[in-house]
Amino acid sequence: MIELRSDTFTLPSPAMLRAMGQARLGDDVYGEDPTVNALEDRAAGLLGKEAACLMPSGTMANLASIMTHAPRGSKVLVGAESDIYVYEAGGASVCGGVVYEPVANQPDGRLALEDLRAGFPDDPEDPQFALPSLICLENTQNRCGGVVLSMDYQREVRAFADERGVAVHMDGARIFNAAVALGKPAAEIVRYADSVQFCLSKGLAAPIGSMVAGDTEFIRGVRRVRKMLGGGMRQAGLLAAAGLVALDGADRLADDHDNALRLAKGLADTVGIEADPAAVQTNIVMFRVTAPGFTWQTFADAAGRLGLAVAELGHGRLRAVTHSGVTSADVDEAVAIVRRVLSTGAEA
Repeated sequence: MIELRSDTFTLPSPAMLRAMGQARLGDDVYGEDPTVNALEDRAAGLLGKEAACLMPSGTMANLASIMTHAPRGSKVLVGAESDIYVYEAGGASVCGGVVYEPVANQPDGRLALEDLRAGFPDDPEDPQFALPSLICLENTQNRCGGVVLSMDYQREVRAFADERGVAVHMDGARIFNAAVALGKPAAEIVRYADSVQFCLSKGLAAPIGSMVAGDTEFIRGVRRVRKMLGGGMRQAGLLAAAGLVALDGADRLADDHDNALRLAKGLADTVGIEADPAAVQTNIVMFRVTAPGFTWQTFADAAGRLGLAVAELGHGRLRAVTHSGVTSADVDEAVAIVRRVLSTGAEA
């Protein structure tokens, strides 16, 4: 099976497995796992933040970050297409008593400043309104096709947030993809955010885990929320060891970007498929099936029977994500499978 549903399907490399078997361990809830401590120090340094905390998942990382930043009864401004709003089960409302206000994403992933401004009441003293305490950005923006937020835009949001007295959290699940795409260090990419989370288990290919980074006081709060949510892990150095190896290999994400562009060009040259190679910035390709007789579901089912796994990601679009388990030869075969499906029909 050529697996393009997500880069969460990556498998740990032999080097990761060796590191896991040799990891020095302790009890991380007591702060005594040396491998976790090394990973947290490394992550904080790479992101230019004071401290970091290992989390079981990106969902918990975002949730703990929001709950640490945002008091109960306050409001968080999030992208209407953001993973936090669409795919994380409303956790901040359920667990933290925080109101989500969805803000329209522009095609390039931005939340327009005028739309953010509309999320603030004209009279902050009016007790009828929940007051914003946090702005969440996503970089790269998943449902917008893996697009990268520009540094100029992030600078504008930082100035806006400072003017309004609110914090900025970056859902940087694929922040190293953004760094590779812009040719900048990850610390530069997140310099305007108060906090950031990134996933070790997507393109970086570790089996489990995400990191939250921010200032020391903020991370102290995140650890408390992590424990409350049941995310305190004991000998978590087994996971952290793979994370350290994963961070050493971040530069290879450029190969995934090249393969995504190769895939997009092949799809764009296929009659019955709508794809835009110019829109591909990282490792995500969005496309539509326009051939008569197909829905996205019947197409995905037929492709799966021929050995290609893709999935829908909103608005009837299919998403293909390249990663370390996908070669350029796999990409060419994926395009060939797409063409076979279209030529033989959904029931083939």
